[in-house]
Amino acid sequence: MATYTLQLPRMGESVSEATIVKWLKQPGDRIAEDEPVLEIATDKVDSDVPSPVSGVLKEQLFAENDVAQVGDAIAVIEVEGEDMQEATASTEAPDIPGIDQLENADSVQHAISDVVPVSNPASRFYSPLVKSIAAEEGISVDELGRIPGTGSDGRVTKQDILDYVATNRHANATQRHVQEFQPSSAPYQPEPIIEQPDVPPVAVSPNDEIIEMDRMRRLIADHMVKSVQIAPHVCSFVEADVTNLVNWRNKIKLSYEKREGEKITLTPIFIEAVSKALRDFPLVNVSVNGTQIIKKRNINIGMATALPSGNLIVPVIKRADQLSLVGLSKAVNDLANRARNNQLKPDDTQEGTFTVTNIGAFGNIMGTPIINQPQVAILAVGTITKKPAVIETEHGDMIGIRHMMYLSLSYDHRVVDGALGGRFLKRVGDYLENWDINREI
Repeated sequence: MATYTLQLPRMGESVSEATIVKWLKQPGDRIAEDEPVLEIATDKVDSDVPSPVSGVLKEQLFAENDVAQVGDAIAVIEVEGEDMQEATASTEAPDIPGIDQLENADSVQHAISDVVPVSNPASRFYSPLVKSIAAEEGISVDELGRIPGTGSDGRVTKQDILDYVATNRHANATQRHVQEFQPSSAPYQPEPIIEQPDVPPVAVSPNDEIIEMDRMRRLIADHMVKSVQIAPHVCSFVEADVTNLVNWRNKIKLSYEKREGEKITLTPIFIEAVSKALRDFPLVNVSVNGTQIIKKRNINIGMATALPSGNLIVPVIKRADQLSLVGLSKAVNDLANRARNNQLKPDDTQEGTFTVTNIGAFGNIMGTPIINQPQVAILAVGTITKKPAVIETEHGDMIGIRHMMYLSLSYDHRVVDGALGGRFLKRVGDYLENWDINREI
């Protein structure tokens, strides 16, 4: 019997490690080809690791909740086959995970080398992802060494360092961020540190139920808290008459479904309007890096998707402005289906430059969403309702029943002022209002 060594596969250009969440197969269990062997979790998505061979699971090399690096051997499978010593999954680990997402990769790599040297004097192992977080947060080698690790052999995992940042370093986050990018010719003068107030204890009565947050909910909570601390949020609203759009979709949806084999929803239409408006107002398609504004070349639209677990994930449609409406519709349906079936890949949730959330799907008329960092704006589309409205005609004004909806834009007031945010939001509404009822698809 030959053995096959299953390795942790490459999961994307910016993913270097994953947590073993659950073993789906135990030693002695038979495994079919392409059958999932275990569940893993990255900082972006949860996914299964299938076996490329059929056989019997001989050994698990990691325990649940352990952190494995890309390329690590995670299981040994006995396979029936030719007389061979060992078959090993072929993977190629990325060189510097996480850095490829930033346009100023050289400066960030330099910062990582300064803050966390590759050769740690304490000989404690840190993954590239942990090092990059330490560099971003300004955590020194000594401070990093004091963080207790929950990984294998006391290794500091991504969650360990995020928990440390969340509990110990929020008060200093803005000061460190400015200090890292301050030109050397102008020495940084630190502002007085304002201590964050202690969170008051929560009273728990005997009849209350305590629910521990799962891993994804903890990540969401941390991401949202950081976003409101980093960006001063402003929200603007417009109301759009989308009667032509609704009538057009009702007219073509049956023929479209018959031709394409899937439904056309309103989400790709919203994303198309946003993509056009971002081309018109490119300074909304940016990120902030200290005192630098990074103008993104690609328009990558994230679509907030509710999961059956109640959590939220944001898969991204890359270069959305380059896709036709049919292409957008297929991308939306594919990402939404894979998100709900826990089949997203880490790359599916990365490199977003703007996010759209459809709160109208839950019957909400408007909302004030939190920006998905490091983006600077997020659009919420409310439910479409029939309302009486004034209609201007060449014969005078009249009252009619129209399909109306609210659009809400939350934006980062550090770089998007009210005029820019307001004009951008109005442009999105105009694209939806001026829909061609005779458009071919």
